[in-house]
Amino acid sequence: MPLLLVDLDNTLIDRDAAFRSAVTDFLDEQGLPAADVDWVMSVDAGGYTDRDQVAAAMAGRFGARGVRTLLDGGAADRVVLTAPVADELRRVRAAGWTCVIVTNGRTVQQEAKIRNCGLDRLVDGWVISQAAGCRKPDPAIFRAAGADLAGAWMIGDSAHADIAGAAALGLTSVWVSGGRPWTEAAHRPTHTAADIVTALGLVS
Repeated sequence: MPLLLVDLDNTLIDRDAAFRSAVTDFLDEQGLPAADVDWVMSVDAGGYTDRDQVAAAMAGRFGARGVRTLLDGGAADRVVLTAPVADELRRVRAAGWTCVIVTNGRTVQQEAKIRNCGLDRLVDGWVISQAAGCRKPDPAIFRAAGADLAGAWMIGDSAHADIAGAAALGLTSVWVSGGRPWTEAAHRPTHTAADIVTALGLVS
């Protein structure tokens, strides 16, 4: 069966929207300026900034109370899987593909997202960097998703983590651009799609 590898955050789910919601509530509960949500989102950088660095920056600006709880819980209880994405995952699997999520992050938080939004019932498995002991774009994390990567596809929103990793292994890749221009010179995706539903639609 062919293997489809798919990123989690800001690919299958809108992690940033969920995190923004959590930060907005945090600021309100702490009596802090609502406008600071943009500062937190900038520091967070789509989840790519190390959590300890984010915690230190937020503690320096706001004080430590509640910061670690926010970051540990994060967006896990707020992520949403849209019906069109769920339908496309069902279609891809019905077409004979094995679908595995490959994501950087902490095991507890990423598994919570996967289970809370119902992705655990729509994919064949997942590989999380903390448990795997390596992070995208390290080829090892992709190999951990399946012994045979011949003919495998990788879908993700990160030019560095997802597309560079796929290119290093010769995988067919789909970059979920969200309307962004491609700026990397060293590698290019096989396909570009504006959103995850369009990206999954390329897999047949």
